[in-house]
Amino acid sequence: MFILHLALGGCLKSPPVHYGITADTGGHIAYILDAAVAQADNIDVDQVSIVTRLFEGEGLAAEHGLISERLRPGLTIDRIATDDRRYLEKDALAEDMPAFVEAFCAHIARLPRRPDVIHAHFSDAAAVAAEARRRFAIPFVYTPHALGIDKRTQQGSCPALDARIAAEERAIAQADAIIVSTRDEAERQVHAYRTATSARIHCIAPGVPSRDGGTAAAPTLADRVDQWFTDPAKPIVLAIARPVAKKNLIGLARAYAASPDMQAAANLVILAGQHDGPGSPEERKVLGELQDMAVQPAMQGRFALPPTHDGRDVAALYDRAARGGVFVNPALHEPFGLTLIEAAAAGVPVVATQAGGPAEIVAALCHGLLIDPRDDAAIADACLSILTDADRHARMSASGRRGVTRYDWGRYAAESIALYARLPRAPSLLASDIDHTLTGCPVGAQGFAQWRRASSLPFVVATGRSFAMARMILTQWGLPEPDAFITDVGTRIMLKGQRGWHECPVYAARLNEGWDRKAVATALKPLRLRPQPRDTAGPHKLSFFGTAADAERVRTVLAEQQLAAKVVFSHGKLIDVLAPLGGKAAAVAAYARRLDLPLGACIAAGDSGNDVDMLEACGHAIVVGNASGELDGLSPRDGLLRVAGHHAHGVLEGLERLGLTAPALAQASAA
Repeated sequence: MFILHLALGGCLKSPPVHYGITADTGGHIAYILDAAVAQADNIDVDQVSIVTRLFEGEGLAAEHGLISERLRPGLTIDRIATDDRRYLEKDALAEDMPAFVEAFCAHIARLPRRPDVIHAHFSDAAAVAAEARRRFAIPFVYTPHALGIDKRTQQGSCPALDARIAAEERAIAQADAIIVSTRDEAERQVHAYRTATSARIHCIAPGVPSRDGGTAAAPTLADRVDQWFTDPAKPIVLAIARPVAKKNLIGLARAYAASPDMQAAANLVILAGQHDGPGSPEERKVLGELQDMAVQPAMQGRFALPPTHDGRDVAALYDRAARGGVFVNPALHEPFGLTLIEAAAAGVPVVATQAGGPAEIVAALCHGLLIDPRDDAAIADACLSILTDADRHARMSASGRRGVTRYDWGRYAAESIALYARLPRAPSLLASDIDHTLTGCPVGAQGFAQWRRASSLPFVVATGRSFAMARMILTQWGLPEPDAFITDVGTRIMLKGQRGWHECPVYAARLNEGWDRKAVATALKPLRLRPQPRDTAGPHKLSFFGTAADAERVRTVLAEQQLAAKVVFSHGKLIDVLAPLGGKAAAVAAYARRLDLPLGACIAAGDSGNDVDMLEACGHAIVVGNASGELDGLSPRDGLLRVAGHHAHGVLEGLERLGLTAPALAQASAA
């Protein structure tokens, strides 16, 4: 898979990133870089390109003027140049957008291989991606990062904000899928836009932000910060955010200035961007307010407002705050809150806004307290309750470190790649189950055979049966021979060569990864499950008879013994234990890669529980009318077709709805 991330705003470069150098150089850049690295490491990804603007400017790193930077094998930052080489803030990008769109589409046209998906960050990138999709049929995913509709609720309407919200509404309406980080974004924020549909919204939590490297021996800001303090032995209250009004850094400074108890308990450190950066009017105003606070008598010797910092400084200050201190996010609204999981990973308890994503993070990690960001006294009280209670501090610190593992970039990569793969594309491959999907009605089977003779669409069967049994069943029902067989519940791919049928060695080798068949068999022996006939077993599969409750017992035993496997329950009585990288979806994906097709271009057809993974993974899915209740839990989504026709009639009905068979053929089959 070739993934292209598109982000126009901010100073996006290879690490170390100068966060806060401009108003738009914030957390979304850390998100994009970490997501891209994790995706590039995934076995299903060949190439990741992060595309942004090319610009030059005084005080900005020279890398921003490079056409391309190679971060690691398979991962690059690629820059698109227009005639305007200035750095442009987000609000100023509109004038350059027509030129950027043309330059970006020319870039796509020149590529030796086109991306399988464009992941657009913010609505300006989504507008570019929508035009690229129109020209090149490349689907796009949209991540908003921060939505303007909540800002309008807080600040009221103005022309610039209204235009931003209109652009976000277009992006939400046009995107093939939307990835957000929290349930609040998925269930409330995105749905506040009239065009939102639940089937396209996917909540995929990001991972812990990576730490920028550097020379270990070099002193960091955590070492130098003592110059601001009269009593440097005190723990620190730490805040890190861009100096914009919505981050409410001034609210934290006011809370500290008004609380002698807080001043006695800790020193205050606020990292508010890079003070020597270009700076928007809003940033300069907020920085001026913080600098005015710094010279107040109550703050002198207790408040550090460093003018510059880098990634190593941030990491070192988190470590220092872990020693009795607290991290504070007092934002008026925070869409997610990457800093809160950064703090958790470092063992720092947090005090965070109750508005937005932090409520979800703190509830999950139990590593801090939520506050009303507009209540300065509440901010101070929450900080003091942690600073002055060593046992509470220790509990929150340990809870954060323990729970933060749920925020994992590897998991994000796997889930996002699976989503990209199943984005609907022009159907290019049919993968169908056999029993009760193609079989069950002789007339329907005859109609399907007729469709196969007239169609050039590649066709594979994906069955729980063995290769020999699958061939026999097809012959008995007069069904056509496929281009390939996926057998044994997706643990074997059979290909036809000059010397006849043979097993795909590449797929078989891949299934060996993480699979200990002997250990799994030993672990399950005490359950005394009745095995299926010997010919149903295989090197990457163990098969039993049992109930749904028995299948849950199998999952529990394997989890307790930390043995990796997939457990599939189907037809109300069959339990198949597969190698962890196996299954029908994995096999369909592996075969599709041989044809240079993504899963989004595949159609899956099925009727039972062992079809679930491929019905969920493929861009198009046909659930036949006689499907068992095991498929009732499939989530509604674009591309999922529940048809009325039973057996092969239903497959033909689905193919007709996808424009892949003449209505007369489907009707004749159903007659």
